[in-house]
Amino acid sequence: MGYAKGSQKTNGIHLRQYSRAYVIADKQEDKRVVFVSVDACMISTLVKAQVIKKISALYPGLYNETNVCISGIHTHSGPGGFHQYILLDVTSLGFVQQSLDALAEGIALSIDKAHKSMKPGNLHVTSGELVGANINRSPTSYANNPAKERAMYKYNIDTTMTIVKITDEHNGDVGMISWFPVHCTSMNNTNGLISGDNKGLASHLFEKDMNPRALPHEVEFVAAFAQANEGDVSPNTKGPHCMDTGLPCDTEHSTCNGRNEMCVASGPGRDMFESTLIIGSKQYEKAKELYTQANITGIKLSGPIDFRHQFVDMSKQELKLETGEMVKTCPAAMGYSFAAGTTDGPGDFDFTQGTNSTNKFWSFVSQFISKPSPQQVDCQKPKPILLNTGEVNFPYAWQPSIIPIQLLRVGQLVITSLPGEFTTMSGRRVRNALTKIFKEDGKIANATVVLAGLSNAYADYIATFEEYQKQRYEAASTIYGPHTLSAYINLFSKMATMMVQGKPVAAGTAPPDLLSKQLSFVLPVVMDSVPVGTEFGQPITDAQMVYKQGDLVTVTFNSADPRNNLMTMNSFLAVEKRSSDGSWEVVYTDSHWVTKFEWTRTETLLGRSSAVISWQTGSDEPVGMYRVRHSGYHKPLFEDPQPFTGVSRTFKVVGKSKSYKSYINFVHKNQNRVMAYQPLE
Repeated sequence: MGYAKGSQKTNGIHLRQYSRAYVIADKQEDKRVVFVSVDACMISTLVKAQVIKKISALYPGLYNETNVCISGIHTHSGPGGFHQYILLDVTSLGFVQQSLDALAEGIALSIDKAHKSMKPGNLHVTSGELVGANINRSPTSYANNPAKERAMYKYNIDTTMTIVKITDEHNGDVGMISWFPVHCTSMNNTNGLISGDNKGLASHLFEKDMNPRALPHEVEFVAAFAQANEGDVSPNTKGPHCMDTGLPCDTEHSTCNGRNEMCVASGPGRDMFESTLIIGSKQYEKAKELYTQANITGIKLSGPIDFRHQFVDMSKQELKLETGEMVKTCPAAMGYSFAAGTTDGPGDFDFTQGTNSTNKFWSFVSQFISKPSPQQVDCQKPKPILLNTGEVNFPYAWQPSIIPIQLLRVGQLVITSLPGEFTTMSGRRVRNALTKIFKEDGKIANATVVLAGLSNAYADYIATFEEYQKQRYEAASTIYGPHTLSAYINLFSKMATMMVQGKPVAAGTAPPDLLSKQLSFVLPVVMDSVPVGTEFGQPITDAQMVYKQGDLVTVTFNSADPRNNLMTMNSFLAVEKRSSDGSWEVVYTDSHWVTKFEWTRTETLLGRSSAVISWQTGSDEPVGMYRVRHSGYHKPLFEDPQPFTGVSRTFKVVGKSKSYKSYINFVHKNQNRVMAYQPLE
């Protein structure tokens, strides 16, 4: 989910998706807020609604849509199909109930765990600069903003990372939240493995640092690397180059010889895995540095906890600009450059970024969906409308009209729940407007406003009015027209004013619940089988007898469709090390960077499949005896899925020394002693 590429399908796991929840309460005022960062592309209206339904049933009166913010990190390597609007589920072959359930149940579980682990504590907020982890992928659009405004900033991207350090009353480490703008597109659109991308990895690195002996799903210290105003911000710091020539792409339109398909940004690594590691490590290292210094350089949060939430119809906003001009937003529509994609992941058709004119062929095709009215064309200009999503409701809505906006306050910290992807300058304008209100009207001298991108719902991109004129990808995906940002600033500013005045805001009309109308074309699992005489979980290609430190271990197993059971809070794989007492200890799972679980359907009609489990041993990997375990569920025909597990032969990891050669000689002389595979009971 994210690249809108139908051919990109899930075929395994590199890093599992996690939900990280934080409940912050004020005992005196009996108020609380919840911030959740999720390793997902974004949060949908359905996901938020289902989470609130679950958590409010567990704790009536404590948690509801107004005081819970759920934010996606924007990984482009997670399953899709969890939206209720057609356009967002097209490349997932429609709605996928399993995706919605997995997200909603996991997020609710994380909030429940946070609630149950609450204790008295302190929070410090601090910020620092992280350079070299992001670039602007639409620099010509950014350059269209007023020169005077651009002169206020050193870079055409935000380089500020803000973190909250959470400790208990004895200054014991509890958790950390970081906000930093960068797309989770280090893993490119050829990847089929589920991954939290650079931010998911940063969380794992921080949590491993603070919980060195715990498995990922067992950690007590929780570190979230939340998203911010990443709309035009890429992690691919080498920048866009033509894949055929290696030369820089055309800057204005991101093309190579007039076409966009060959213009791709990459780096800083040699491949997407190394790039993910570099960008994730940079965020982790900066956050750890800030965390360590927070008690000295940061602000200890104190004061009230508060929140405001409102549903607004973004297709019908009217407002007065500072010039006195009355403007309005429009029903949703996607421009031609939306189909061009970005330099992080170009589109499949012959569209280019920066297109301000229509094409007869595509205009003819798009009118089969909905022909834009003259009023819509005028409202959205200069955007040439490719998909007139706001004026069509067959078979149900294609994109949202009603959107939630929300502010959470924790003392001097204000979390702005952005329901989409705000570009660098769009985010700055929102942050500046709110900071001014909280400092001047709210008398909070050291107010810190953070932007939590992709929160609570998804309303695509939000470019500035000036960027909108350039009609690159971000502008073409600014669905409510050229004054979208101004409308958001107006709404957030009014909400902030009401908050500092202690006044409530109108709840607004909630979006429709379209769950019962969803269409899905994803086929269910009918059956799984294995070749005669073999078992589920049996190795097809077993491990070697010995590996050196730094070697890659791979084992191929008879497997079954992973959709039979997602193994939530569990794992499809385990690398186990034999202890001195003969017992086996799990040292790695499918949540670790050094492992991969890659599943392949080998025979569709017979329902046969295999799984390749790989483990990249470290150069300092502890020597000893290991084995690889594969677990899952297989589905018999007309029956419910049944569990299975299998294990590789036991093998030895040895150091890079002379002892390696002597062990190899021993193995070669004793091959007949190698035990045959036996399925586990």
